[in-house]
Amino acid sequence: MKVIKLKTGAGRRELAKLVNRGEPEDRRIENKVRAILDDVRAKGDVAVSRYTKQFDRITLSPKRFLVTIEERAAALTKTDPKVVEALKMAADRIYSFHSKQQSHSWSFEEAGVTLGQQLRPLASAGLYVPGGKAAYPSSVLMNGIPAKVAGVERVVMCTPTPRGELNPYVLVAADLVGIHEVYRIGGVQAIGAMAYGTKTIRRVDKIVGPGNAFVATAKRLVYGTVDIDMVAGPSEIFIIADETAHPAHVAADILSQAEHDEDAWTILVATTDGFIKKVQKEIGIQLAKLDRRKIAQASLKQRGIAMVVPEILDAIGIANDVAPEHLELAIERPYKVLKYVKNAGSIFLGHHTPQALGDYFAGPNHVLPTGGTARFFSPLSVDDFTKKSGLIAFSQDALRRFAEKVVQIARVEGLEAHAQAVDIRMRPED
Repeated sequence: MKVIKLKTGAGRRELAKLVNRGEPEDRRIENKVRAILDDVRAKGDVAVSRYTKQFDRITLSPKRFLVTIEERAAALTKTDPKVVEALKMAADRIYSFHSKQQSHSWSFEEAGVTLGQQLRPLASAGLYVPGGKAAYPSSVLMNGIPAKVAGVERVVMCTPTPRGELNPYVLVAADLVGIHEVYRIGGVQAIGAMAYGTKTIRRVDKIVGPGNAFVATAKRLVYGTVDIDMVAGPSEIFIIADETAHPAHVAADILSQAEHDEDAWTILVATTDGFIKKVQKEIGIQLAKLDRRKIAQASLKQRGIAMVVPEILDAIGIANDVAPEHLELAIERPYKVLKYVKNAGSIFLGHHTPQALGDYFAGPNHVLPTGGTARFFSPLSVDDFTKKSGLIAFSQDALRRFAEKVVQIARVEGLEAHAQAVDIRMRPED
């Protein structure tokens, strides 16, 4: 990790770079993605098959897109029962948490006026689950369960199967959620199929789930045709540690993010330089034991940052500017300073709450805003799978009370037909 000194010009520039780290649009990627999306929109299943062969090295006819019920059932026989039990428990916790997010329709009446809000679930949602560098059954749970709690009628999933390999735990997770259709399709072509629809894959109303730069760009480009959760960037963790934190624990949490991919951000802010040195030493020890150490090493070299501040509140001020995806308060009294935290996707409090808990088991969603968007975005929730309609009903007497004011405003705006739509109702009937 690079240690920066905030009092120097170079340190301030590094911090500014961190604060403004939102991933820039890559026109080369965008042009490639746009071409694939246009092809899928025009040629449907034929284009999906062609790109699947090109990128995943598997030849699939449209009849083979859908994972059969028999294949999904057979997946259970290829799993470790203890892992399946852990996934079931995680699913229960995630379901329990998201059930508390449910909202309801409401209305009130006052002097002949009824106003309210009607909530309805989306009719369909599409989950994208990566299948490249690793398999992510936890992503299935985190993306699918809020949709089911919201009452979405049709939930489908697309996941790439390089060389035709289906991950059994991903399929088991799909069954735990109750996903209706699973397609062995990934990449930009999967996003296009879910957004535009093909003869085999019906379009959906919303697409959620993580992916690489090509998938993220595809989601951004289809937004408007369908809704999306967010355009997610690389994973990030921001750890604030005082002298009571354990260096080995902090090092482990840093590596848990660094092993995601080479572009992951890891930021440590401590109150002493000595603590940072201890963490650096622990990182070296633990890194040697990781299967994904090359990925973690690249991440730490490119996007690992450590800095020293005099006070915890100074660290929180920096965290608010950075607006990280994950914020760990590895300090003695985290609740004392919690009220000062303004921008973070998820907040992990105390020495016994590693961020990895949030990825799998705690309950709150792990689909979080990245790249500083925690300033205005929230974690994925049940609300993301609902839509709201305003309810308005006026009696004749109620309309009469407001008619003159409505007409006045309409005519100021130069919209005479608007004025007439109210005024005509005030005339005596023949």
